[in-house]
Parts: sequence; C-alpha cells; structure tokens
Amino acid sequence: QVQLVESGGGLVQAGGSLRLSCAASGTIFRPNVMGWYRQAPGKQRELVAQITTGGNTNYGDSVRGRFTISRDNTKNTMYLQMNNLKPEDTAIYYCNLRQTNTYWGQGTQVTVSS
Repeated sequence: QVQLVESGGGLVQAGGSLRLSCAASGTIFRPNVMGWYRQAPGKQRELVAQITTGGNTNYGDSVRGRFTISRDNTKNTMYLQMNNLKPEDTAIYYCNLRQTNTYWGQGTQVTVSS
C-alpha cells in the first residue's frame, strides 16, 4: 500500500504563487509516475502535470509555462510550483502515483481570488 499526503494549498490572489507538496510513503516501486490532477466544482478531474522517476515531465495546456513539477526521489516527495495563478486555477488538487497500482491523495484546496 501507498499513502500520499498533499500540503501547501490555500487562498491566494490572482498573480500570486503557491507551492504544493506530496509526500509518498509505503511500498514504492521504481520506475513510477507521479502527477498532479485537479477538479473544480462541476468539472471533470484533469491532468495538471506529471513526472517520471527519471524526471520527464508533461503539462496540461492551461498551466504550461506557469507551473513547474519536480520530485525528490530520495524523499519520495513531489512538488508543484504554481506561479501567476489565475481564478480559473481554483480547484482541489490531487496527488497521484502510478506503479503497479494507482494511488490518490486526499486533495488540497487551492483558491485564487480575482
């Protein structure tokens, strides 16, 4: 089993920044893929960004150029640096890990005020 714990969400004004963290614990295999997804009220969950064990990254179109995903494999921790935040970035952000199985964190709320 794997446990994922997100932190770093909160309320920020448009144009501001936040940094999310996701700490993974339990039985973790490598290689794996970790990612951030988000879900706004009334909308489907969407990919924000993902990163492989080797550091290859992929971003959703709406965040490319503003968000940066990274990970520290020695700490089994993933980060999401979010800059130039917009009100449409408001959502619950979920951490995801894919190895043999797929695991999700409980989510952290990000609210961007205009």
